[in-house]
Amino acid sequence: MQITPKTPEVRVPRLVGLMAVDARETAEAQGVLLVAPDRPDFLRTVVDYVVRQYPPPGVEVPRGALVTVWFDLGDAEGGAGVREPRLPRPPSGGMRRELDEPGDPFVVPH
Repeated sequence: MQITPKTPEVRVPRLVGLMAVDARETAEAQGVLLVAPDRPDFLRTVVDYVVRQYPPPGVEVPRGALVTVWFDLGDAEGGAGVREPRLPRPPSGGMRRELDEPGDPFVVPH
């Protein structure tokens, strides 16, 4: 959709997954402004990826409206978590253990 300067409302572009520099260019081309509360140096941020945005893509907003983007999921959301061995270890047997239920018509020989 071509946006003319006279268009009073614009649609918020999808910014999640874009690098900061690309998100800024995309937002500017669509007629919205970006803010990033987790990056005080947002204008110098280049290679960090947008992981969340508000308002969501496709929402109509007034031209020049602020779209908030985040580059960090924070401690409470997502991420890979801690990679430590689970103790106690799960019982061995896998699927074979799951199938050996009392009265199971498909008994797996051991």
